[in-house]
Amino acid sequence: MTLAKAYAAQSAEKPLAPFTIERREPGAEDVEIKILYCGVCHSDIHTARNEWGFTVYPSVPGHEIVGKVTRVGNNVSKFKVGDTVGVGCFVDSCMHCANCEADLEQYCENGHTQTYNSLSQDKSYTTLGGYSSHIVVTQHFVLSVSDKLPLEKVAPLLCAGITTYSPLRHWGVKAGHKLAVVGLGGLGHMAVKLGASMGAEVTVLSRSAGKAKDAAELGAKHFKLTTDKDTMAELANSFDFILDTVSAQHDYNEYLSLLKTDGVMIVVGAPPQPTPVSAFPLILGRRSLVGSLVGGLKETQEMLDYCAEHNITSDVEVININQINEAYERTLAGDVHYRFVIDMATL
Repeated sequence: MTLAKAYAAQSAEKPLAPFTIERREPGAEDVEIKILYCGVCHSDIHTARNEWGFTVYPSVPGHEIVGKVTRVGNNVSKFKVGDTVGVGCFVDSCMHCANCEADLEQYCENGHTQTYNSLSQDKSYTTLGGYSSHIVVTQHFVLSVSDKLPLEKVAPLLCAGITTYSPLRHWGVKAGHKLAVVGLGGLGHMAVKLGASMGAEVTVLSRSAGKAKDAAELGAKHFKLTTDKDTMAELANSFDFILDTVSAQHDYNEYLSLLKTDGVMIVVGAPPQPTPVSAFPLILGRRSLVGSLVGGLKETQEMLDYCAEHNITSDVEVININQINEAYERTLAGDVHYRFVIDMATL
């Protein structure tokens, strides 16, 4: 075991604070990574504050990790010391179920191991995430990162990027489609960039009039206020796809009627409370309400390569680690454009 500096939550009520954790020595299939940058996801806040009800303390959040390889195990063939790499939302899975064999490790039938607050596959420990100096990960779950793009702007692609890329690819969003993005935050701004790059006509649906300029600069053709009842009525039957990125409580029913016949509303945000859904907007338009997680390792690598080719990164504000609690409050207040990223050199 080696010691690593970290920031951890000790309980739901306490702020994150400096903490020392143990990392395993690299095994034959392992890659040790010095973490350079780690993005701040809304899921980090849910977990640190036990809003989903299953946090194990102490908890070290962070699953948008970019860094440099410092050691590799004897059987590692994909990476070498000095490589720039990334780690996303999970670090292991059973590797033998139908989904794992189909490169859908995110849907592992036996339960994948998330990067933090998750049981290891052998149930012997709970994972600790990227708000730390280094991490050790099995090579299959490590991703190659291009040095063509600023690494601090790449880090959020490991969650916000793949969370929005995966459903756009799965449902075949392309030129000729009308795509609405609900919410213009960490996920939403990536959905706009990616959807526009794929040729879709993107409309941002938001409660904040002040985001109209940003939406246009990110690639949206239209911006509509969801607080305007007349506007929402005019948008009925308008969209082929709606990508709902909002993690706060809201009413899905308000958006389902905006879909065309056979339209699909894809939920990627994760509000902490259940949302009632009426059957009628679904039945009357043969519409679908679906969900999507992140992507498997193959698709996540595809996304990173796509973003490098198309010069797509996240819009970020880089912070020192001692600003993390303030960053949480600002994230909840919507005061970030559009993702906080921690410079781990400040740890």
